[in-house]
Amino acid sequence: MPSRARNKLSARQVATLTDPNVYSDGGGLYLRVRASGRSWFYIGTLDGKRIELGLGSAVDVPLAKAREKAGTIRELLLDGVDPRVERAKSKIKIEEKPVTTFGAFAMDLVDDIEEGFKNPKHRQQWRNTLKTYAKPLFEVPIDQVTTEQILAVLQPIWLSKAETASRVRGRIERVLDAAKVKGLRSGENPAQGRGHLDLLLPKRSKASVKHHPALPFVQIAKFMESLGKRPAVAARALDFLILTAARSGEARGTTWAEINLDAKLWTIPASRMKAETQHEVPLSDAAVSILQALQQDGPKPDDFVFPAPRGGSLSDMALSQLLKRMGRADITVHGFRSTFRDWAGEKTQFGREEVEMALAHTVASSVERAYRRGRALEKRRELMSAWATFCGK
Repeated sequence: MPSRARNKLSARQVATLTDPNVYSDGGGLYLRVRASGRSWFYIGTLDGKRIELGLGSAVDVPLAKAREKAGTIRELLLDGVDPRVERAKSKIKIEEKPVTTFGAFAMDLVDDIEEGFKNPKHRQQWRNTLKTYAKPLFEVPIDQVTTEQILAVLQPIWLSKAETASRVRGRIERVLDAAKVKGLRSGENPAQGRGHLDLLLPKRSKASVKHHPALPFVQIAKFMESLGKRPAVAARALDFLILTAARSGEARGTTWAEINLDAKLWTIPASRMKAETQHEVPLSDAAVSILQALQQDGPKPDDFVFPAPRGGSLSDMALSQLLKRMGRADITVHGFRSTFRDWAGEKTQFGREEVEMALAHTVASSVERAYRRGRALEKRRELMSAWATFCGK
């Protein structure tokens, strides 16, 4: 009599089956899928009578372990031994220590590291991207996540949502690296990009890389003239952002404690910088004038320079909406940094070091890093003053 087929299920099926039903793996091993979860059980016969034994949750017991348990029970039955009795005697252990799943470990990791995130939005993004795009991995034991499973997550969004896909891959890689450090995994990280996944995923065309639409620098003076006629705090924030070539969050989150009007210097703490390094911005006379006008109400050091009408700092949306009201929905707030860079590169003789430092970019070479440590404030002060003049200020 031919033996019944075994090993019908795959680890991916076990992790992704959702229709309530009973699925056979063969050899007496079954997976029961319910709305409440997945569980293993074994059906066999002893002395002509049917017996059924539960083998634990599919979340806690991976497919390989379930097959191992089923094999142990089969051997006992072939020997005429009742596995239920053996279980009662604790001579075999059907219920094993719960297995750590990718999802459980990932969420615990976010809880552990979230204090290092710069804002609540970043914390939520970590959770949301993993829950949304890496969901098929959540019930997979952390030590059994494979390259094939990660590819199945990334391939549908690799070209259509390139930036999101890159973030998802990076976050999966970090989760698996952390699991290895804690002794829950071994071997190479299957989410590694360079030299691994990049050989298996389609190459992205340069056209798929999206840039922030920017205002041509030849139009900046006219734009600043129009902006100067608007009395709102959002207009002054955008004015200041453009004159300092700062990022939106850096400008909107400015407090008076960061401003030294006598030294004409804005010092942004490392905690608010993308590169997590303190950044000093020499202020042009035009930028100082904006601050002096806003300082008339005698603000406290912790007060925001550009407060929202209902308290707190301005939102990024406030600046975006301002552009729309000015009829410039075709450009972005972040794009003004490109406007500044294009002007500096095409219309001035300032060195790359000054321009990159003005944009708070990390310079690569050791020589440039040494130059950065010197800050070259006077050179950058000349640069920012020339920019203000070009902007018509």
